[in-house]
Amino acid sequence: MKIFKFLGIGMLSLLMSCAVSKIAGDLEDTLKVFNNSNSKMILVAAHRGAHLDNFENSLASTKNAIEIGVDIIEVDLRTTKDGHLVLMHDSKIDRTTTGKGRVEDMTLAEIRKYRLKSPSGKISEEPVPTFEEFLKITKGKIMVDVDMKTDNVEGILTTVEENVPDREVFYFDNDYDQLDSIKALKKSAQLMPRAYSYQMADSAIARFKPIVVHIDDDFYTKEVVELINKNKAKVWINTLGTYDEQMGKGHMEIVYEEILKKGANIIQTDEPEILLKFLRSKNLHP
Repeated sequence: MKIFKFLGIGMLSLLMSCAVSKIAGDLEDTLKVFNNSNSKMILVAAHRGAHLDNFENSLASTKNAIEIGVDIIEVDLRTTKDGHLVLMHDSKIDRTTTGKGRVEDMTLAEIRKYRLKSPSGKISEEPVPTFEEFLKITKGKIMVDVDMKTDNVEGILTTVEENVPDREVFYFDNDYDQLDSIKALKKSAQLMPRAYSYQMADSAIARFKPIVVHIDDDFYTKEVVELINKNKAKVWINTLGTYDEQMGKGHMEIVYEEILKKGANIIQTDEPEILLKFLRSKNLHP
């Protein structure tokens, strides 16, 4: 009996080890593609985590994104009255929690009294997560796109440094002064500026030498893609809204023609599971 018991424990340990290795391997594959502007593979970013039928900017949506094999998770950060970084898109907690009030006017303890809420009114057992709690889950498993809804740059960089390797995180903002602040504090920080035209993309590249440039579909052209890629950066574009609705209805041919074939390297979506399945069917995902 003891022999079988030990064998069972050994097999369980082996299976757990393989599972961990697979996750680590997946992140390494993501990082290889992320750092290669010539790669034809397309990475998928989950907008506020895999949160449909879930809770946005939650630990649950974070875990779900990891489980379905998402490459990058986008997270929104704000700072509480007492200086804590929390996951929250809006300036107020009204829409996504059972409470009310502005994040910057509330302490962490006050915010944590409430529970996350979905658009349908479903209530979670989970309170608003801190950035540190979030990073403890993402570490070694998935890349993080930090959408900075706060000017607490030093706090963000310190929290990242204390919890995950720098290579797993990059920083997004359309405020170029904010991105300058990041670079001033940490030269090696990976940036993603947002551009609203070819000229602005060109300026952003010259100013930041970014790893990624966020563009919009109204100037998503071959020339813009070539400009960004030849400067060793990747093209990020969203399918949020209309294109995600098409995906949800199964109309992948529209998304393929309008978004995927034009050369974007990273797609941010509210439908990561559907997009991942489609990309894998086309051998376009690592």
